[in-house]
Amino acid sequence: MRGDDNQQEGMFSYISPEKRVPADHPLRPIRKIVDEILREMSPQFGKLYSDVGRPSIAPERLLRSLLLQIFYSVRSERMLIEQLQYNLLFRWFVGMEMDETVWNHAVYSKNRERLLNEGIAEGFFQRVLERAKPYMSDEHFTVDGTLIEAWASHKSFRPKDGTGTPPGAGGDVDFRGEKRKNQTHESTTDPDARLFTKSSGSQAKLSYMGHILMENRNGLLVQTFLTEATGRAERDAALLMVEALPPGKRVTLGGDKNYDTREFVRELRGMNITPHVAQNTTNRRSAVDERTTRHAGYEVSQRKRKRVEQSFGWMKMVGMLRKVKLRGIEKVGWLITFTGAAYNLCRLRNLMAGT
Repeated sequence: MRGDDNQQEGMFSYISPEKRVPADHPLRPIRKIVDEILREMSPQFGKLYSDVGRPSIAPERLLRSLLLQIFYSVRSERMLIEQLQYNLLFRWFVGMEMDETVWNHAVYSKNRERLLNEGIAEGFFQRVLERAKPYMSDEHFTVDGTLIEAWASHKSFRPKDGTGTPPGAGGDVDFRGEKRKNQTHESTTDPDARLFTKSSGSQAKLSYMGHILMENRNGLLVQTFLTEATGRAERDAALLMVEALPPGKRVTLGGDKNYDTREFVRELRGMNITPHVAQNTTNRRSAVDERTTRHAGYEVSQRKRKRVEQSFGWMKMVGMLRKVKLRGIEKVGWLITFTGAAYNLCRLRNLMAGT
């Protein structure tokens, strides 16, 4: 017998979002870790808000929703708010009731700005690391950098002194034949971005340089860092990141051929760090000799260091860091740190499930 196609205007539900989410859903262990971290950070959140005035969106809910935006590659706040209207999984993770009113996307973005500071992102990142310590190596690390395209167009890259051809109709700019350099030009929309090319012959783009320090046992990120895009940025950032490693134990540091310079290798050895960087022997002599390469550990580091590309791939494709939608080195630095924490949460969930 065929059933009736009854359409109801309203519905009463007595099942909470907690009961609707499957017990084995991959977000459940992540939600548990995140709730513990946010409870620890509650005093830090309290310092950001006034004791009087109208209540804002809870910072705990803001950070949970930002994690969802990274996990599910939601490309805008408007689309995230739309998902919260009808997606029960999103409502459960954020901590909203079934019939609770969702925020306006403009109000959400304005409230989010309060949390875009380095202290919040770094505090969240470090608390994730504390829970990941049983799965981390304290002796073997890898460093690498990648270009992150800025939210600025070539048309905004104008002379600093105000000269040059003025924009035409529709904002079009004809810069053919004009020599454009970072020393003489800057973006009018994102002055911190730098024009940089990844390799010889490739297109130059307004970019930042993102850096990560990874431990080699399970590929967890130990540190993240953001700098201007320059030729020395990767090596300079690597030295800054390894300075924060606990002293007293000799460690190894893997890297690609870009780190094979005499100055960089000498600095690492002076810091009691064994340089396991890839040898660059193209029309030159490598700074890493047989004193290092003869050991079996060097070959292991060369295999393990390639895992860093997986983290960059995840952060760019899933975490949407290929082209950021924030402007300014402080905000973009916040984003890469928070995205690195989201990556570690996914790795940690898988590692905990395997034990």
